[in-house]
Amino acid sequence: MPLKRYAEAETTTVCPKAWPCLRVHPGAVNSAFAWVTVRSGATCSTVCFPLGAEAPEFGSKVLETLRQPLEQGELVIHRSGGAARYPARFQLVLAANPCPCGLAVGKGLECSCSPTVRRRYFARLSGPLLDRVDVQVEVQPVDRVERLEGTSEPTSVVAARVLAARQAARARLADTPWSTNAEMPGPFLRDLLRPHPGLLGPIERAMTDGRLSLRGVDRVLRMAWTIADLAGRAAPTVPDVGNALLLRTGGDHG
Repeated sequence: MPLKRYAEAETTTVCPKAWPCLRVHPGAVNSAFAWVTVRSGATCSTVCFPLGAEAPEFGSKVLETLRQPLEQGELVIHRSGGAARYPARFQLVLAANPCPCGLAVGKGLECSCSPTVRRRYFARLSGPLLDRVDVQVEVQPVDRVERLEGTSEPTSVVAARVLAARQAARARLADTPWSTNAEMPGPFLRDLLRPHPGLLGPIERAMTDGRLSLRGVDRVLRMAWTIADLAGRAAPTVPDVGNALLLRTGGDHG
């Protein structure tokens, strides 16, 4: 699409605040997917953008398009007449079954997929893409007892805790250009933790073992600050860093 038409779309699109959570399904997405991400994040500062329950069913080209906006918060479109930059900050939620048939849970006795098929299924989510995903966890099925007991926290309680954490981060970053942990750059993160050198031990070991990239270091530190904020602590502790590292690497299917 020419840049002029992109500019026209920019001025005529309805503000996505009317749709705070856009749900996209594999059968309805093609190479224009990048434009959908731009539209979801162009007006609102934070937009939840879940890809449904079958992220590996999207084409690899579609998924790889997400790498730049996830890293830089913007999407750059190059055409023969020039280049255009569009804001694309959003919260991405990727979900996948444990295998194509969806039955490889627990001992996986009901699963009909071979190991090769399972590896091929998760290989569609490339390493560079997952390296930009801060939280990777396996969610176990809810059993009958858990459904009947209903032990989950009320939404109002969770919302209050998140609001307090946001306010703590905003206060900490009051004299900076940023307002959330996700915006803090690497050098600033490390300066904040300079008085606590022992906190980086788990991260350094993960890097040595090859479980964490240089990009992942900053993302783990941001997550550790968020965990500390949620717990009402002034700074991350060693367990906070360990939990942040576990949240990032716990979903490894390699």
